[in-house]
Amino acid sequence: MSATEAPAVPDGTGVPAFAVRAALARPPVRFLLSSWPLRCWAHLAGGALLGVASLLTLVVLAFTGGVLAVVGVGLLLLACTALLGIPVAAVERRRLRLVEPTTLTSPHRPPPRAGAWRRLRHRWTERATWREFDYLILLGVVFAGAGLVVLALLALSCAYVVSPLIVWSLAPESVMLIPGHAVPGPLAAVPFSVTGVAGLVLSAYAAGWLTLAQVRTAWFLLSPREDRMREHAIELTRSRARLADAFAAERRRIERDLHDGAQQQLVALTMTLGLAEVELRGSDPEAAALVARGREEAGRALEQLRDLVRGIHPQVLTDHGLAAAVAEVALRTPVPVAVDIRLPRRLPAPVETTAYFAVLEGLANAARHSGASHVGVTGRFEGGRLVLLVEDDGRGGVDPARGTGLSGLADRLAVLDGRLVVESPAGGPTRLRMEVPCSA
Repeated sequence: MSATEAPAVPDGTGVPAFAVRAALARPPVRFLLSSWPLRCWAHLAGGALLGVASLLTLVVLAFTGGVLAVVGVGLLLLACTALLGIPVAAVERRRLRLVEPTTLTSPHRPPPRAGAWRRLRHRWTERATWREFDYLILLGVVFAGAGLVVLALLALSCAYVVSPLIVWSLAPESVMLIPGHAVPGPLAAVPFSVTGVAGLVLSAYAAGWLTLAQVRTAWFLLSPREDRMREHAIELTRSRARLADAFAAERRRIERDLHDGAQQQLVALTMTLGLAEVELRGSDPEAAALVARGREEAGRALEQLRDLVRGIHPQVLTDHGLAAAVAEVALRTPVPVAVDIRLPRRLPAPVETTAYFAVLEGLANAARHSGASHVGVTGRFEGGRLVLLVEDDGRGGVDPARGTGLSGLADRLAVLDGRLVVESPAGGPTRLRMEVPCSA
């Protein structure tokens, strides 16, 4: 069996289905006649040598660092001693290829380029460094000791298997396979040979299970952890939520400034022009007509400004919530719109804002491109998510890639980890399903 026949893939519990575990599950004859016993013995032998050498190096460095601590150099040596697990772990990840096809990648982040002290401090603060140091201790104390026991059993079993040949070759010298008991001849050594075969079987399985334990430990301590990726994902989610909140706050500020500033000034201007028109109507009809025209222009500008304010952030959304805001939009839409939004409570402001503008875009697309005679908007709260449906009876065939605004709508929903599903067969109808998590 080659090392690539049984890759370590997750079995549904988060733990890989290790290749050596699959080999041990084979029938005994198939396992014993395969290359797996030899590979496990070789893995244990290398691990024993590496473990003993690493443990001795650790003891020497720690002792030397303790002695030299009084002159200051020892402190640096002790600090470097804790990093001894890094090269040992690198060797172990390469050695695992003997029994495991899946190569473990390094869990370390790239160190900063400037300064040896900063690189040393960076490694010191990584959790992976201390997990590798723990593995070094386990390798030197537990796995190396257990591996030496299994290898000693292997050596003794091999000696017992060939004991008849040893007795025959050394005759007439006496051979003691058991201390204090001489074996008189080759035939008397046959029971020892049978015992040696049983010892080889026991040693093969002991090596396999010990190798599996070591592989599992290496996978747990030496592989990249998901916590770093999870923390990064959480931070990205929080950053995205903060950006959405800041964007919504800025929209509300602009809406408030326009509502309380430019809009009020246009109202005052319209009233002033109206008074001027009344004053000039009897004395100068031509001037009164010009003033009336200016008042109409100011009124149109005021109406456009009000539409702009509603497009930035409608006040009804802040005061009365999503259902009321969508109902107001429906009244201004040229296509008849039926609104059925039933929510158990007010949703978070970013969710309401995102959902409102998503519905606004959906209604705009239906009015401009679909040729629909009726549009329905439905909203429900399902499983912690706001689900909105915008359906029209138009011609269908909507393609987000043709610039109908659906790509921007999907991007708007993605800001809060929402999603957009478009169903628009040729001939209609068109159905937009928008989902927004309400925990955002």
